[in-house]
Parts: sequence; C-alpha cells; structure tokens
Amino acid sequence: MAFLISDAFAEGAAGAAGAAGQDPGFAGLLFPVAILAVFFFLFIRPQQRRQNEHKKMVESLNKGSDVVTNGGLLGRVVDLDDSFVRLEVADNIYLQVQKHAIASLMPKGTYKSVKKQQQ
Repeated sequence: MAFLISDAFAEGAAGAAGAAGQDPGFAGLLFPVAILAVFFFLFIRPQQRRQNEHKKMVESLNKGSDVVTNGGLLGRVVDLDDSFVRLEVADNIYLQVQKHAIASLMPKGTYKSVKKQQQ
C-alpha cells in the first residue's frame, strides 16, 4: 500500500512543477541545440578547414616540389597529371601515387639533404 502513496506524491509534485509556469518546450530544446552547436564548431568546422587546406596544397603541386606521402615516403615530384603524381624516391627509382595521398609539402632542398645523408 505504501507504493500507491509514493506514486501519489510523485504525481502531485510533477503537477505542481508544471503549474509553477515552467515551459519545458523551450528549455527542453535549448540544451540539444547547444550540444549541436558545440559539436559543429569543435569537430565539423576544423575538419572542413583541413580538407580545404589539403585541396589547395594538392592543387599547388608542381614539378620539383619535395613532398611526403601519407605512408611517410619522401620524394620529389617528377611528373603529375589530373589524378597521379610520379615521385623520385631515390636515384632512378620512381613511384606513382594518387594526388590525394600527398600528405604535405616539404621545404625546398629537403629531398637533396636527406639523399646526401644516405650516401
């Protein structure tokens, strides 16, 4: 019988809170909207910015650029077309990789200095 009494108290408390003038509609939407905004500015925006920077970097590739691939290979761009880049990774050793596999541009002379250290 005690569980019926506690249900009555809980029902009365909920009714009193609703009667106090709180609007659960606006307050209920405020928190999820805030979470979505935080998620957008912390995760989606930075990823879009990185994608745009990578796209600009790939478009700026030209012959003679020193690059590093996603796999960590250092090489010099020897030839390029719309989809692929041909890299010289050692004397007379060439690799062909997709353009989007280029991770970053290196400063001029990086390839030469590493090549000299290996000899």
